[in-house]
Amino acid sequence: MTAGITGATHVVDATAVMGLLPGRPRLLALGEPTHGEDVLLELRNDLFRQLVEQEGYRTIAIESDCMMGLVVDEHVTSGTGVLDEVMERGFSHGWGAFAGNRELVRWMRAYNDGRPASEQLHFAGFDGPLEITGAASPRQAITALHAYLTARVDADLLPCTAETLDRLLGADDRWTNPAAMRDPSQSVGQTPEANQLRLLADDLVALLDAQTPHLLAASSPDDWDRARLYGRTATGLLRYHFWMADTSPNRIARLCALRDSMMAANLLALAERGPTLVNAHNSHLQRDKSSMRMGGLPLEWWSAGAIVSAHLGQGYAFLATALGTVRHHGVDAPPPDTVEGLLYALEQQRCLVDARRLAAALADAAPAPRVSPWYGYSPLDPAHLAGNDGIVFVRDARPS
Repeated sequence: MTAGITGATHVVDATAVMGLLPGRPRLLALGEPTHGEDVLLELRNDLFRQLVEQEGYRTIAIESDCMMGLVVDEHVTSGTGVLDEVMERGFSHGWGAFAGNRELVRWMRAYNDGRPASEQLHFAGFDGPLEITGAASPRQAITALHAYLTARVDADLLPCTAETLDRLLGADDRWTNPAAMRDPSQSVGQTPEANQLRLLADDLVALLDAQTPHLLAASSPDDWDRARLYGRTATGLLRYHFWMADTSPNRIARLCALRDSMMAANLLALAERGPTLVNAHNSHLQRDKSSMRMGGLPLEWWSAGAIVSAHLGQGYAFLATALGTVRHHGVDAPPPDTVEGLLYALEQQRCLVDARRLAAALADAAPAPRVSPWYGYSPLDPAHLAGNDGIVFVRDARPS
């Protein structure tokens, strides 16, 4: 079995990654089992640089707010803004504070400097404007979509005025109230105003679609892409707020599913634009269902990766990442009968593993699931091995 495992390992580089795949996928996703570890961000940056330079990938998308990501894209393509401000305003979840993300943005800007627009590298966030504690107001997305259409189509085609939107939206803190995540009665998502906004957002997106020939002629490709993003985000947020006000037992599972559905829609739109590299938590990118327990109840939903894979087939590829130790968080050497334990025994600091070949080598071994003592680290699920195109294994994480 050891020989079979060793034979499934490779160095971590672009050539080895492409060797595991039948061709260059439109979306090549690199997962991570925890957020913020320097060694994983450094590995991602090295691998993504190689894939950009050798395989022609032209967008890097990470698990961050899709609207905030526009700030970063403006910076890396045109130099707009100071890097410190871009890192603060262009990332959600605190990701802008990570040194690896700062280095990624700095490198992307340097890569684009002096290149024509057609050869430039773009940045995208593909998460919705969502936090664990709640969701953003739909104001930015729906008003930006309305403004785009107002400037380009006849006024009598618009379903409402900007003043109507402003009245229905009301104060933004009504939408961002963190109490609404745990208490549905605190949500404004099913108020008459919110329901009317959902209808108007739907009408605005329908108008955007109906006017496609005119708008493509009247807009730059980037403006058109942004308008579609505004539409996806406005309708997605209003749908999310609606279900935040739900009182059924399926409420949290539905919210998790809606978030991943928004992620998937953004990824599919990026795939239309060109070959894209993706980085997010393994659970968002895997082909299998995601799951967790909350309040003693099991929750399941289809991940963004599962949705995208269903649409793109071989146009989607997923590399899961696993760590041997995260000792600064109490995650010590993995038990030898787990997948991570078997890889840890190879004593390679990092390696790329052919996941399907590894699954075949372990078919009779039935490795045990690893249990992490720290909630922030998600171990590999042995049952999901064959659903990965590869595994990037890093033996030891180190403190920042």
